Amino acid sequence: MKTDTILEKLNNLQQLIKLESAPLKQDERPLTFAEACIYLGVSRSHLYKLTCRQKISHFKPNNKKLYFLKSDLNNYMLRNRRKSEEEIDQKASDYIQERSN
Repeated sequence: MKTDTILEKLNNLQQLIKLESAPLKQDERPLTFAEACIYLGVSRSHLYKLTCRQKISHFKPNNKKLYFLKSDLNNYMLRNRRKSEEEIDQKASDYIQERSN
């Protein structure tokens, strides 16, 4: 192997190591199982059911502990949005107006 190729590969490896060892911002840090229970306000058994039924995204490195991203937990909590009475009335009004034109 040429020296240039070896140096290039070493440089690439060094860059990967720097990226992997960079500290995560607080919002990017994965939450532990206990932290996720508190964040969601659910019991441990309920969160286990959600993960077993694949209702909530999670990580399980080495098939051991469970970890969660806040963004995944937020997506779970914000699903099935219910419209307010005002939004429903506005949509009905818009529909009637479109049909009458």
